[in-house]
Formats: sequence, C-alpha cells, structure tokens
Amino acid sequence: MPDRLDFVQRANAAYIEEQYRRYLNDPASVPEEWALFFAGFDLAEEPDRRPGRPGRAARAGGAFGLVHAYRELGHLIAKLNPLGGDADAHPLLELSAFGLKEADLGVPTDGAPFHGEAGATLGDLLAVLRETYCGPIGVEYMHISDPERRAWLERMMESSHNRPALSAESRQTILRRMLAADGFEQFLHVKYVGQKRFSLEGAASLIPLLDTLIDVAAEAGVEQLVLGMPHRGRLSVLAHILGKPLEAIFGEFESHFAPENVSGHGDVKYHMGYSNARAARNGRTVHLDLNFNPSHLEMVNPVVLGSMRARQMVMKDAGGDRGVPVLLHGDASFSGEGIVPETLGMAPLPAYQTGGTVHVVINNQIGFTTAPWHARATRYCTDIARVIDAPVFHVNGDDPEAVVHVAALAMAYRMQFKRDVLIDLICYRKHGHNEMDDPTFTQPAMYQKIAAHTPAARTYAERLIAEGALDPPGLEAIEREGNVVLQTAHQRLRAESASDGPAPLGGAWKGLEWAGDDWSADTRTPRERLLRVAERLAATPEGFTPHPKIARLHADRAEMIRKDRIDWGLGESLAYGSLLLEGRNVRLSGQDTGRGTFSHRHAVLRDHREGTRWIPLQHLADDQGRFEVIDTPLNESACLGFEYGYTTADPHTLVLWEAQFGDFVNVAQVYVDQFLASAESKWQRMSGLVLLLPHGYEGQGPEHSSARLERFLELCANGNMQVCNPTTPAQLFHVLRRQLHRRFRKPLVLMTPKSLLRHKRVVSTLDELAAGSFHAAIDDAAVADPSTVRRVLLTSGKFYYTLLEAREERGVEDAALIRVEQYYPFPRVELAAILARYPHARDIRWVQEEPANMGAWRALRHRFEALLPEGATLGLVSRKASPTPATGYYAKHVEQEQAVLDRALAEVGGSTLAARRASGPHERAGARRGG
Repeated sequence: MPDRLDFVQRANAAYIEEQYRRYLNDPASVPEEWALFFAGFDLAEEPDRRPGRPGRAARAGGAFGLVHAYRELGHLIAKLNPLGGDADAHPLLELSAFGLKEADLGVPTDGAPFHGEAGATLGDLLAVLRETYCGPIGVEYMHISDPERRAWLERMMESSHNRPALSAESRQTILRRMLAADGFEQFLHVKYVGQKRFSLEGAASLIPLLDTLIDVAAEAGVEQLVLGMPHRGRLSVLAHILGKPLEAIFGEFESHFAPENVSGHGDVKYHMGYSNARAARNGRTVHLDLNFNPSHLEMVNPVVLGSMRARQMVMKDAGGDRGVPVLLHGDASFSGEGIVPETLGMAPLPAYQTGGTVHVVINNQIGFTTAPWHARATRYCTDIARVIDAPVFHVNGDDPEAVVHVAALAMAYRMQFKRDVLIDLICYRKHGHNEMDDPTFTQPAMYQKIAAHTPAARTYAERLIAEGALDPPGLEAIEREGNVVLQTAHQRLRAESASDGPAPLGGAWKGLEWAGDDWSADTRTPRERLLRVAERLAATPEGFTPHPKIARLHADRAEMIRKDRIDWGLGESLAYGSLLLEGRNVRLSGQDTGRGTFSHRHAVLRDHREGTRWIPLQHLADDQGRFEVIDTPLNESACLGFEYGYTTADPHTLVLWEAQFGDFVNVAQVYVDQFLASAESKWQRMSGLVLLLPHGYEGQGPEHSSARLERFLELCANGNMQVCNPTTPAQLFHVLRRQLHRRFRKPLVLMTPKSLLRHKRVVSTLDELAAGSFHAAIDDAAVADPSTVRRVLLTSGKFYYTLLEAREERGVEDAALIRVEQYYPFPRVELAAILARYPHARDIRWVQEEPANMGAWRALRHRFEALLPEGATLGLVSRKASPTPATGYYAKHVEQEQAVLDRALAEVGGSTLAARRASGPHERAGARRGG
C-alpha cells in the first residue's frame, strides 16, 4: 500500500476534491487507486452508523470494494478440490470487512466496476461475484502490474460469470472424451495387470482441456504446438491428443517386436514422444509434437522452449503467432524442482522468447508420497509464477465445463498478450505413484476419500442427463463405441506394428541421414572467403568508437593475417564467419560469451562513449546466415536444456553453449546424461549441439581446472557423440565446420583452452584453415628421424605444449610427442599408423595433467593397449589419484606439474616404476604386448 498512497501525497487539494466528487457520483469513473483510497476514507468517517441504515460507504464505495476484494481474494474460498475440504468463508471477504451488514445487501447498485450482468443490489452483485470468482474456478491475477492485461481478464471472466456457453453437442463431446480416457486406462489395467502406466484416472478432464487449447490456438492461426509433460497421463495424451495408434501402445505393453527391428536401446513407454498432425474444430490442421522426456520430470521444460524457438525462427514467426509451447507439470515437481523458476525467469528474455507458454499443472495434491504441507511453503504449488506476472487459473478437475472454459481463456490470453499463463488443474491420483504402489501406506485418509469418490466422467454424465443434454441410451452408445475402439485395436495388434528401426527423417531434418561408417567431412573453404571475414571483423560503422583495447585487437588481427599466424580467437571467428557466408546460421550462448570469459572473442563490440553494440559477424554480407551471440542468465541447466532443444528442431544452425569454466556444466549434468549422450539411442533423436568447456590446469584451484573429461568419456558408446581437445586454431576451425558439413548430426564436446588462447605457439596458417581438415591424432612433426625414437608420449590438449617446452629445455631427443585430438570416437586407425612410424619405440606413455583417476586414462587405456607394438609397454604419467580435480595452492600446482614432467621425460629404463608411482595401487600401468 505505501506505493498506492504515494500518489495522494503528490496530488494537489483541488485535484483530490475533483476526484472525490466524481467518485461519489460513480466509483468506477476514477482510477482504481483513488477509488480504494476514498472507500477507506469513507469507512473511517462513519464509525457510528446506525443499524439498518446504509452509510455513504455502502452507497458509493461498497460495490467497488466488493468487486475489488473478490477479484483479488475470491480464489481463497473457491470450490476447487474434488475431494472437498474447501473453505466456505474468509475474514477478508466477510461483509464486516467492507463496513457492511446483511441489511446493506438490499442497497441499489449498478455493479460497477463489474463488467457483466450484476443485478440491481449489492446482494445481487455479491452473488455474481461468488459465482465468478468462488465457484469451481479461482483466479489469481491482481498481482499483475499491467492494467491492460488485468482489465482484459476481468472483461473475459465477468462477462460470462466464468462459465462457458456450450451447446448440447459440445457437452456430449466433452463427456465422450473423458469416458474414452477413463475407458482406456481401465482397459490397460485389466489387460496388463501389474504394469506401470502412470494412469490419468482422477484427471480425465485433462483431455478436453488439451482439446480446447488446440482448438482455440487453431482459431488464432497457430500451426504448431510443442508439448512437454511428465509420466502421469502420458499414454492417454499420446492416444487421445497426439493420435498415436492404440495398437502401437498395446504393442509396447506386450513387447511385440523383434530385437532386430529395434534401433538403439529404446525407452519405457511413458517416456516416449510422438508427432502428428491433427485437425482442429475449425478444420485447420495443427502439428503437434510431444517431446520425449526422461524420469527427471521438469527437465523437459527448457528443451520444449528451445525446440519451439527454433521452429519459430525457421517459420519466421518472430511474434510467436504460429507456434505455441505447452508445458504440463506435476504439482510437487512444479513447486520443488529448481529448473522451473530457472525456465520461467529465462523465458521472457530476448534470446529465449517464444511468445509465452501455456502451463498446465496436473495437481494430484501429492508428490510421490509427500503431502503438500511437507512439500512447499506456499498455499499453491503455482505461487512461483508470481515472479513473471502470470495469471493463474485454479480449476476443479471434476467440473469439465469449468476446465474447458479456463483452457479457452488461457490460450486466448497467451495469443493476445504473448505471455505465460498457468492452469492449475486440481484433481487426484486414483492409484499410487504407479499402479504397483499402495498409497494407503502413507495417505490412508486421502485414499479412503478417493475410493469412495465417483469419477468426474460419471458425475458429468449424470449432470447432462439431468439437464436434458443427453439421455441414457445416448450414454450407453458412447460407452459402447469406446469399448469397440479399444477391442478392435487390441485385435489388430501384430508384431510388425512396432518400430522397424529409425524412421526416415522429415521436416527440418529432410535431406539428412543417420550416421553410418563414414564420418568424414569436407571442411575446406576458399582463402578469399576467410580474408573477407577477417576484413569485416575489423570494420565498424561510421562514428563508432571502439574501446582502445579493441582497436589494438583489430590491429593485432590484421597483423596476424599479414604474418599468417592465426590465433585461437581469430580462428574461431573465421569458422563462424565462413559458415555464415555459406548461408548457414550460428547461435552461440553462455555466460560472458559475447566478450569471452578470458577476453579472447570480442564478438560483441560496444561504443566506448555511447555503449551501443556492434556485432561484426552480423554484418559480413547481405545474404549471410543468421548469427546470434547471447550472454545468458547466470544458470547452466535451463540454458543448456534450451540450446539442446533448439538443436532437435533445427539441424542447420550451429548451436554452441559455452561454460564459463568447464566444470560449470556439472550443474546441467541431467542434460548431458539423459538427453545429449543418450537421446539418439533411447528416442532416435539426433542433436548437433556443441559444448565449449574451458579445461586445463593453470593453478586456479579445483573448480576452475577440469571440465570433468572423464565423465563425458564414461558416457561414450556406440558412436553417440564426439569428445575432442583441439590444440590449434585450425583444428578448432575444422571441427566446428564439420558439425554442419556432415550428412548427420552428433553432439560435440570440446575441451577448450584458457592460457593457450594467447600462447605464442598456438597459431595456424591461413592455408591450414582454407585447405586443411580436422586430424583426430597429430604426429610429432619435429622428429626428423623416427628410428631414433625410443619412447612415445601420448598426450592431449594444453599439456602438449607444456611437454613440448620441457622437452626442448631438457634436450630430450628420443621422445616423440603424439597428440590425441579426439578421444571419442577413438582414432584407432590414425594412432596405429603413427605408432608404426616409430619401429624402435617400446616405451609408450600416456601423459595427462589430471589425476590418475580422472582425465582420459581409464577410458582410453584398453584402447591404447590394443594398439601396442610387439614388445611395447604402456604406462601412465599423471598426478596421483585424488578426490578433487586440482590443488587450491599455486605453489603446489607447480610442484605437481614439475613432478609429472620429470616422470614423463625420465630415461626409458625408469618408465614402468615411474608410472606405478604416479598411478597409485589401483591404477598400475605397465601393460605389455608380446615378448
């Protein structure tokens, strides 16, 4: 209230008097703040009102006070819970709270500012306010700061008293859909006893809710809906909303497929997604896509938004008019999972906007076995939505007409304002967490109510019959038709109804193919194109004053081109620029990504005086591709999930997400494990997402050294992704370009440098970029006579340069340094050819700066052993095994690094002992092949 009173203090007396005169004539004629102030003022003036005599407040301000209070607080006494227990009264809504008594209800009023038919008296007004805001629908919207949105909601709700006008045919359709949902679940329950399905029973009104969302969206011109949802009700949504064939669903229960017809490892049926075109009520076709989702429930939220954003970009739907995301949630996960506020807070930002999301919370009033009062500190599970100024429609799931009404309102609101909106579908869960769980162990009282409760479809059928909208034979016919559909589909079930392997690629993926044996790509690009990009990188608009250090950077890069010594930052920019000039798109995001955490990129320039932005890669040519560079909010999980989702819908954009430091990806590990590494195997969904993860030991402590390479390698199998550690700008250039120049897509995890960004030896020539290619392993070009080499040091990344300098300083001449640039897929052929070049090398050592239990050793050891020449031994040189990636003391870091160098470059005879000392008792090296 202090903010509302501030306007009074700033107004002059004459103006206040004029506003008060208008208020007495018509409270609705003045702004809401003034009306509330005057109503309170009048009440304070009348402490001695005589019983039975309406005072000035009742005459002038009573109506306004009632309307305002019920708009704001009516949801507190709404009849929302199908199982009962709602409050009938609230102190803030008692007549005494407005200075009124029962006798005042006969006072005449025109109902202003109520927007609908309000009767003639305060009593009539009170009745319609209760009908509108305290029936099966309770609405929270008065926290919205935008008066236009509030006024729109008031007009839409109050003009209809929050009830839909439905024909008998429409009501029968709603009933038919609910009976079909219940019948489907009961059929599965009988046919597949003891199998999990996460039944929709208790929330069957979700089906007509989704029907309504689709129909209203289609009427507004929407062409695509992308949906995300957890397990509960998923099979019913697949069957009744997405149109997945019933026999296919039954086949998944019966495992009606042969192993040779299955691609990858598959997933359980209640994780599966589906895409289909559906005809809406107005005849328009809407494409529906339900995203695949693991058991991590809400983690699909940003994935859906990323997918929708990509589709909108492809459709050139900047306003979000043609594509709408719809997210279904569980009540406990919506209030409990941190990804929810991350996604809500991110969605309105320019780089992530999709024109608003329709959220539907399937509120079972329980989380696994946890009651709401143990699961959250707020009244509603949706209270987090207040941070984004979103309206919330709480609705009783047992009143299907109220449900379809709020669904229509929610979609209309989203299309009108392009903002998020929430539906809290309050229902219950007939069974336990799954059908094999006994809920009476933990919620006996609740489940006694559920056992005695008549399903919503049955009570709605009785209501329609009582109101003459349906007769008993009509109900029997609906039930009979539904049963015939289920029985017929079950009889059609055949083994070949299951998947015959990966589906052909269509839509945005048309023209691409599944990965085969050939992973090569032609990543060359004309030298002239690179020079053009370099020239444009240094060009700024007339009158633009770059930062003095940026001016020097441009001068340095011009010198690099002249001397033919391209550094990391320029090589990366040339990779992006060359793709853009080919008409391809690039989307690069991360914390500090525009500048680069280590100030190496400077993709975004700012006028040193005005602060205006200039992005050179957006101004290479008129017909270039789209370049986006995004400084993200300070979260990893939602941002990475969004970018992953983007790649699933647009394979022709190079999408990169950069961690500020490599190990920050830990916070988004669910997306690495459950989506990036496994989605193709589980769901046959490709992604070309690139992760840029700064990695390398510079003495910055345990949290800024390791990108946890070992975790990524642990996930690698069956050609699911690529993990690389390029050591030159040319290698980076080609590994990035090949992401779009292959006929398939695979995720790419890059260990990227920090100190190497300005290392004098980390340079490439323009010809290496223009005419070269990516090399999965790199031989030692400094070895003139391979026959003199007695030991081979295999290494990767930054530590190659550390070893190189130490070898030169110590004058070691019998050791070759071989770089493994790609850990996975393992470069077996390339390394075998390199090792064959050194006929007298029998001491092979893997040298890494990470501890023995981290890094690449455990993932690659067996692969190296398979390549050992006859009589050769394999040893590990590393820091000792450790529970932490790196020491927090710089002096200790230097000491450890020196010890690794000493062991790596020691004489051949001491190699095995040195390796054992470095490795510890559980990582003994010394594998030997042959004699």
